[in-house]
Amino acid sequence: MGANPWKAVDQINQKLRIPAAALQVPIGREDGFLGVVDLVRMKAIYNEGPKGEIIRETDEIPADIVELCKEKRQKLIETLADVDDEIAELFLDEQEPTIPQIKAAIRRATISLKFTPVMMGSALADKSVQPMLDAVCDYLPNPSEVENMALDKKRAEAPVKLVSYNSLPFVGLAFKLEESSFGQLTYIRVYQGTLRKGMNVFNARSDKKVRIPKIVRMHSNDMEEIPEIGAGEICAVFGVDCASGDTFTDGGLGYTMTSMFVPEPVISLSIKPKHTKDTPNFSKAMSRFTREDPTFRVHTDTESQETIISGMGELHLDIYVERMRREYRVECETGQPQVAYRETITKRVNFDHTLKKQSGGSGDFARVVGWMEPSEALGENKFEQQISGGTISEKFLFACEKGFMASTAKGPLLGHKVLGTSMVINDGATHAVDSSEMAFKNATQQAFRKAFQAGAPQVLEPLMKTTITAPNEFQGSVVGLLNKRNAVINDTEIGPEDFTVYADCSLNSMFGFSSQLRASTQGKGEFSMEFSHYSPAPPQLQKELVAKYEKEQKDKNA
Repeated sequence: MGANPWKAVDQINQKLRIPAAALQVPIGREDGFLGVVDLVRMKAIYNEGPKGEIIRETDEIPADIVELCKEKRQKLIETLADVDDEIAELFLDEQEPTIPQIKAAIRRATISLKFTPVMMGSALADKSVQPMLDAVCDYLPNPSEVENMALDKKRAEAPVKLVSYNSLPFVGLAFKLEESSFGQLTYIRVYQGTLRKGMNVFNARSDKKVRIPKIVRMHSNDMEEIPEIGAGEICAVFGVDCASGDTFTDGGLGYTMTSMFVPEPVISLSIKPKHTKDTPNFSKAMSRFTREDPTFRVHTDTESQETIISGMGELHLDIYVERMRREYRVECETGQPQVAYRETITKRVNFDHTLKKQSGGSGDFARVVGWMEPSEALGENKFEQQISGGTISEKFLFACEKGFMASTAKGPLLGHKVLGTSMVINDGATHAVDSSEMAFKNATQQAFRKAFQAGAPQVLEPLMKTTITAPNEFQGSVVGLLNKRNAVINDTEIGPEDFTVYADCSLNSMFGFSSQLRASTQGKGEFSMEFSHYSPAPPQLQKELVAKYEKEQKDKNA
């Protein structure tokens, strides 16, 4: 209501570059919005009753929109002719497609991702909701038409196709968690088999058995208790302790649904309740939020004992702080946002390090020889042993690996995680009495620190894929804002009224950007960010960050 539907359809075609056409024309607008005209069947549909639950259809289309409806129906057929061969053939032969032919073409083109049907309506005004739900049934694929894959953990995570049959073993996915007055409500999509009340299922992540005490089918906010639910359906269950994205099976299958990619957090800040009495609710909220959102992380800093929350951006964390206040009535104090930098080395370094301590009785002895080098891409860290002749035993090599992993968790430069670094141990020495697993772990950590400092260490900062849209008259101001932040502009699209800029920006430079963008565009600009990749930080920034970290460490040890 109040929106310009035809401008919206044009923007889908122009900005998103997706062939789209309206399937309906609204009858009236804003407060006078009464219903829609179905362009496929050329019928007027009105919603009546206190909640729009009564549908009235008529062939009488209001006289003031008859020509518009004919024009938009012709546009629909032309758009379908561009993406569907059957309609294209009829169009070229100047034949009018039948209603079943149009519906079939919309369905084919939608499922093949060649066309986007656009519906008109208002849930707030209870208008045209039922036709939209009918369109879901008419034009979107049913569960049996979608190929869903799982990973078989018993066969090295080999892909397995799930079949939407009720008679097969149960496989389901918890895709959403919601706090209700009855406790945690877990939404489950059943991909295969049947889920029954009282049934025991297994959580593939935790390997724990869970009993399903109650199954409900959701009708908006209303719940309908049901005894079972079949393949392809969605239900909600109570009393199941799980996290968003967990897979459930009947216990006989070692399947897990292909997990969602969960990127590493790029920003952190400290948080605590303003009043001590709110601590129980604060803890309850933290527990709930981490179960609901795998990109939201919470941990306690081992040195300061502060609670640290981490996420995908400043706005992401602001939303959770606001939810804490609104849903749990907990006022929070937060620290300054901290960017999740990474550390790496840029050249190969050989090392030969010996740990030798003797203080009466048995001492410590371990010698490790090898090299450290940057990996080809900034990927995972890698530990490798190339020992020949058994100079270091397997259990001591395992301790070396543990020492390497512990070192990469907190880098020498800033105390941030190390990325894209490989360590190879190819020689060493042991002592019959003084060597131990702890000695080799410590020796590896000491060798790591020395080699890292000698390997031309580099601070890496997160770059964010940033999209900014604003009216054309503000293009110069927006580009100026990006240039001040040393952003790399990848592309610019200029439309009749608005322009869109795609850029890679350092997260560190984007704090406070939203308020500056609003000021520069009279509140008409908008932007979105998502993590792109890590890139070397500018030398001056690295120098400042290292100096700050060294001062903090010196103050702690003073």
